[in-house]
Amino acid sequence: MSSINQSRRRLFNRKKNDAVRPPWVKLSIEFTDECTRCNKCISACETQIIVKGDGGFPEVDFKIDECTFCQECANACPENLFEDTDTTPWQVKAKIQDSCMAYQGIWCQSCKDSCDSRAISFTLAVGKAPLPQIDTEACTGCGACVAPCPSGAIIIRTA
Repeated sequence: MSSINQSRRRLFNRKKNDAVRPPWVKLSIEFTDECTRCNKCISACETQIIVKGDGGFPEVDFKIDECTFCQECANACPENLFEDTDTTPWQVKAKIQDSCMAYQGIWCQSCKDSCDSRAISFTLAVGKAPLPQIDTEACTGCGACVAPCPSGAIIIRTA
């Protein structure tokens, strides 16, 4: 099978909600139908975590840095894509995967150290590395825990 056919197959088989859109994007719209891909939100992002994703549409890459909720992406957008910035920025939360070093018996708390909202805690256990737990009520979805994770075990997904 040609690589073009494989690329097309991946495009059409990918999950629709894989991409994390910028904060405050309206949930009531189909983002890819409304966004003109002007890249103004990408240029405005103070931590440069908004990047061109599939099809050139903006998406957030937490492997680069965290979202500071500066609102510059929403302010820069000429389209009517964003909610009022007084509302909750998005419905995404951190999730720790099985590749977490603590699950392998290695003591690591880099995610906890980087979490300003204190949404990540560790449960002590005798003879084992402490295991992480995320308080989803406290998690803002800022992604500050993603880049520091040495095993890449933290993802930010729709709650």
